[in-house]
Amino acid sequence: MSDAESLSDRVFVALRDDLMWGRLRPGERLAEITLAERYQVSRTPVREALARLLADGLIERRDRGLYPYRPRVEDLEDLYELRIMLELQGIQRVEQDGNRRHSAELLEPELEKWREFRKSPPVPDAGIVKDDEQFHLRLLAASGNRAMVSSLEAVNAKIRPMRMLDYLSEDRVTATIDEHIDITERVLDGDLPAARMLLHAHIDASRQVVVRRAREAMAMFDVVMALRT
Repeated sequence: MSDAESLSDRVFVALRDDLMWGRLRPGERLAEITLAERYQVSRTPVREALARLLADGLIERRDRGLYPYRPRVEDLEDLYELRIMLELQGIQRVEQDGNRRHSAELLEPELEKWREFRKSPPVPDAGIVKDDEQFHLRLLAASGNRAMVSSLEAVNAKIRPMRMLDYLSEDRVTATIDEHIDITERVLDGDLPAARMLLHAHIDASRQVVVRRAREAMAMFDVVMALRT
């Protein structure tokens, strides 16, 4: 990796974390020169980082430039409903076909990864969202429907900016680890009805936390904006 690539990666991670932790306000324009000063770099690595974040759906282009992407709370509810439908259908399609099995090749390494997390849990930060998304994508991919996986990837891109709200505490990280392991073990053992119920409860718990904290964050933002006027 070249020094330029390393610098671009560093800015990308720092900017991504600032976005996902809410350190950059939803209405704050992401100007290259301002961000270059913030991260003490030239505008080139900032421009490259912004391009990656735009592709990932963490920022959006508006009339006056680039801004943090923030879905409305109502959109979050709809997107989580779609996510639940997709992920449960992944289990149901295997459950309803006696000749179909989930791919152990995909799930066994994922199970081992989360068992290692149980031994040494990661700290709550933006990286856990990526690990969580990977788990759910591989679980769905193990059912054998690539089109459904693509649909889930699209949903993830929309809710990703708010997903960090689910991992602000160690207890939520610990709960996620335990639930991922439990779900995967049930799937690999062929206990699909139980796996489906656990998965539904797991995603719905995340939905409730994210929506509640999103409402709180937007209420705080409204108060701050009102004080500035």
